[in-house]
Amino acid sequence: MTEKVLIIDDDVDTLRLVGLMLQRQGYQISAAANGEQGLAKAFEEKPDVILLDVMMPDLDGYEVTRRLRKNPSTKNTPILMFTAKTQLDDKVTGFEAGVDDYLTKPTHPAELQAHIHALMARKSPKKTEELATALHEHHARTVGILSSRGGLGVSTIATNVAGALYSRTHSDIILAELTPGQGSLGWDLGLPDHKELNELLSGKAVEITRERVDSVLVPHGSGIRVLLASEDPHDIHLTNQVDHYELLVLALASLASYVILDLGGVLLPFVEKVLPLCTDRIVITEGTPSTIAQTKNLIEDIAKLGIDPAGVSVVLNNRIRSDTQMPWTEVQASLGHEIAATLTPAPEMLIAAARIHTPAILSQSTNITSQQILKVADQILEREKVK
Repeated sequence: MTEKVLIIDDDVDTLRLVGLMLQRQGYQISAAANGEQGLAKAFEEKPDVILLDVMMPDLDGYEVTRRLRKNPSTKNTPILMFTAKTQLDDKVTGFEAGVDDYLTKPTHPAELQAHIHALMARKSPKKTEELATALHEHHARTVGILSSRGGLGVSTIATNVAGALYSRTHSDIILAELTPGQGSLGWDLGLPDHKELNELLSGKAVEITRERVDSVLVPHGSGIRVLLASEDPHDIHLTNQVDHYELLVLALASLASYVILDLGGVLLPFVEKVLPLCTDRIVITEGTPSTIAQTKNLIEDIAKLGIDPAGVSVVLNNRIRSDTQMPWTEVQASLGHEIAATLTPAPEMLIAAARIHTPAILSQSTNITSQQILKVADQILEREKVK
């Protein structure tokens, strides 16, 4: 989405010329002719950068800056003070008030664009740092679940691990399906047609705040909250919003005790960005030679992200009753990686759970497969205790 620049200046010629200059460079422009109007627009529109004059009749630029910095919605918005005042004391006053950069009139369009671009580039890391701090303070356990290809039961296992953690802890649990265009959880949980993930990924990265993400989570009758992906294949392009995903996961991790991420069946760029943010990584595989080979490659690729392979838990998901499925001992030997848990086929249980729109672990907790999923949850809890 196009970045928005708010220009606050009482000089009509400046508003017109600078606005036109920036529009030609691809920015969306909003303008205010005085300080009070500028503050109102800043609080309502939440621009990406504010271009601010010093000398104005009602409120000067210094006072506008001070008020912007006191408001939570604009306290981190980059401010470029754009003025004809060139004295050192004026610049010092501006920086003390909270200005990020200073540019004197007149200026060349290329110089103005360079300053604005630099300010925008700084803003996302600031937000990432803030959310990372919130994550550290909250001590969230973030579990990323993925596989080497689709169709191995990642979504089903993610749902039931979330349900198992809720059953064990009764803590605040978030289940987030992060694969737009491939969504299925909405139908299984009786919550179809939710577009919240699409809206987050389609908007500006800077709009992915902790409060915004919290407001779009959907409560489910099981006690967990969910963020659902769309099932429209056209939405797959949203997986390219890598920076959005980083901010989204950090925000989610600051909102609950446990966050379960359904990362799908391919190591896409956004998954590579998200996995290092997780405290636990679970890879799903099955007992066939081709899948084992793909899983082995996946674990090697995860290691290239700087993640210790020993910290990757592999779950063997036997989805069908078949003699073609290799026993877990053979899978472990072929994979060269410990199998953390093995799931027994339970198609009838899963179908029955989908009919009543609830995780199978909560509807049939004594089933052997449910007990095996509880083991996966218990392993997460044990690692948390060790940490």
